[in-house]
Order: sequence, then C-alpha cells, then structure tokens
Amino acid sequence: MSARPRPPGPRWEDVLEGDELKGFTLELTATRMVAQVSGTQDFYPIHHDRDFARQAGHKDIFVNTAFIRGCLCRVVTDWIDADGFLASLGFQMRRPNFIGETIAVGGRVKRKGPGGRVDLELWIENAGEVTVPGTASVILPVRS
Repeated sequence: MSARPRPPGPRWEDVLEGDELKGFTLELTATRMVAQVSGTQDFYPIHHDRDFARQAGHKDIFVNTAFIRGCLCRVVTDWIDADGFLASLGFQMRRPNFIGETIAVGGRVKRKGPGGRVDLELWIENAGEVTVPGTASVILPVRS
C-alpha cells in the first residue's frame, strides 16, 4: 500500500489575512510529558516530579519550553509544508499547562508582506484561555 501524496502547502498568492491554520489538540498525559522531557534532556524536576512541583508551589508538573516551542512549530510547519520556510518564532508563556489538561494549538494569518512573507498569530489555549500567545513569520513560495 502506498501513501497518498500530500497536497502542496499554500502559495503566497492563495493566502488571505484572517485565514485559519489547521490546529490540533493534545492531552497532556504522563507518558507524553515524561517522553518529551527525556527527549529534550530537560530533567529539571518541575517537569516530571509531582512532589517537587507541588513543593515549588505548583498544582502539578507542567510542560517545558521545548514542548511549547514544538507545538507552535508543528502548527506552522504542518501548514507551510516542505516548500515554506519558518523565518522566526516568538511566544510568551503566560500560564503553565499541567498534566491532565488538554491543550489546543492554533493560528491564523495576521499579515501578508512582500517576497512571500506571511506573519502569523499563534496560540496555545486551555479551556478557552490563551496560555501561550505567539507569533511567527514564514516565507511561502510565490508563483512565477
């Protein structure tokens, strides 16, 4: 059985300000969180040791910065596909995302610029609250 070819990512000319990026949701399970900590070698106990996190004043363990960056990069790179280029990414961690929660990651086109540039608004939300707002700039292919 062969894989179906993916349609190409968007072209600059086809993108409109306000277009939504296809987002995704993730349940923050213990397995997912500990695997990610292990993969990034971020062994600070607040991300995997419940007693340590609680003694530090948090309700439980929470995802680390690399997890957040990975989620935001995924929503962008899934949208731009292999023909686009992620030029910049920025975000603010406003509230931790804890084990047992389900996050939603999304984005939209904020502005189109010259040379294939597209500025994006990104976010991670939890129960309707944006916990991580972000931005990205990408370069999309331009039709010749």
